[in-house]
Amino acid sequence: MSQNSTGSSPRRRSSVTYATAEADYFDKRGLTRHAGAWSLWALGVAAVISGDFSGWNLGIGEAGWGGMLLATVVIGLMYLLMIYSIAEMSAAMPHTGGAYSFARSAMGPWGGFVTGLAESIEYVITTAVVGVFAGTYADSITDDLFGLSLPLWLWVVIFYIIFVGLNSAGAEASFKFAVVIAIVSLGVLALFAVLALTSGTFSWDNLWDVGGGGFLPLGAGGVLAALPFAIWFFLGIEELPLAAEETHTPAQDIPRGSLMGMFTLLATAFVVLVLNPGVVGAEKISGSGEPILEGFRAIFPDSNIASLLALFALAGLVASFQGIMFAAGRNLYSLSRAGYYPQALSLTGSRKVPYLALVTGAAIGVLLVVLLTLVRNEPGESSYDATVAVAGELLNIAVFGAVIAYVLQMVSFVMLRRKFPNAERPYRSPVGVGGAVVAAVIAAGTLVILPFNPDYRAVVLGVAAFFAVGLAYFAIRGRHHLVYSPEEEYATSGGLHGAHPETEGYDVTDREADAHDAP
Repeated sequence: MSQNSTGSSPRRRSSVTYATAEADYFDKRGLTRHAGAWSLWALGVAAVISGDFSGWNLGIGEAGWGGMLLATVVIGLMYLLMIYSIAEMSAAMPHTGGAYSFARSAMGPWGGFVTGLAESIEYVITTAVVGVFAGTYADSITDDLFGLSLPLWLWVVIFYIIFVGLNSAGAEASFKFAVVIAIVSLGVLALFAVLALTSGTFSWDNLWDVGGGGFLPLGAGGVLAALPFAIWFFLGIEELPLAAEETHTPAQDIPRGSLMGMFTLLATAFVVLVLNPGVVGAEKISGSGEPILEGFRAIFPDSNIASLLALFALAGLVASFQGIMFAAGRNLYSLSRAGYYPQALSLTGSRKVPYLALVTGAAIGVLLVVLLTLVRNEPGESSYDATVAVAGELLNIAVFGAVIAYVLQMVSFVMLRRKFPNAERPYRSPVGVGGAVVAAVIAAGTLVILPFNPDYRAVVLGVAAFFAVGLAYFAIRGRHHLVYSPEEEYATSGGLHGAHPETEGYDVTDREADAHDAP
């Protein structure tokens, strides 16, 4: 960043330095408003719905069906309490920063950076996970119908190219696609539920065939091991604050859209958790890369009908791929606009979309899939088993970043209630500080559990190393190139500025500082 036309110098504040933005800095980083509450509901459901189609089932192998059920109840409670808390903060701070913004106001620049970095890991890696699962579904479908099979990495590249293009077409196109694809995905799950209940294939006995049978075949420890996989039913619904500057009335619409989405996902999670293993069998489904497709195959054995229906099931994975990619792009955009990441990532171009952030997230995702696939190329291991293993590793990387962000957001909620008691809060959480504390405890417990799974310990340690690199970058460079974006103005002004930049401008803090420095 260079000085502006007035020649004012960068300003040091505590351990960071704010550079003065050039006159057209925010013009080159503008967003446009398209969304209402129902569009946000669709974006949230679309972003998460792939969790009903793949990923969650790996937890049955860790805990049995009963253990997975208990893990889902615990994690569902955590998310519900957390969404109430996030709804309050997002209504008070309706700008794109989301989790980074909340933590920045509560804990300062370092807290904001760590939380933002954790969300970057969550959303960038989650997109890659969904790409892997989408690739397994797509390859199974094309192999069944046409005898065509492609390498996993190629499927992932194809999906990235398609959806970077869609997201780059503009926010309006993204929201419209989210509405359509969310409805289609929910329709597929509803169809599966009806078929499961009416075809005669569902059996309660199928739920107990893991391990030695029974409700908790692997004991209480299995419930703890299943917590990260239960998160997959809901991971991403907390992304909606990232759409604040693309929403017509964010203070009202983000809480409404978030809560409608959360209750929708609670319903679909328990329907899938009961019916899918009840049709396929808990043991068989515990290692599947396409559990809903397995369900359709059980209902329609020796028939191409299952593969045709799976084309619609693929819609759920496509929905999440697009929705989480949206979140990854906005997360990178907001941190870049504020100077925490290289500022070029926040350029939006003529369509007002952070295209460089989208491309960067895609490149990281493809690279991870390719590298992990090569590493997992073990002698004697089938390509299918390797694919499921890669998906599990990526899933745990995403969950690792997510639960760090969750803990820090709930800590931020508690701190902001005390630090900014008089800030405007258009929506207040009905569960208050107590609800945020419970959510934080569950998230922290899940974080502690992750390194104890030997299958995924190496990737978790790898993420920890990445965190160390990120912190070093911020210490050496990032903290000296911050900009008074809306998130930063809100934090540094105690909630007086930054919440409504369209009406008061993007440079209130700079103008006030110039006036103070004037002779």
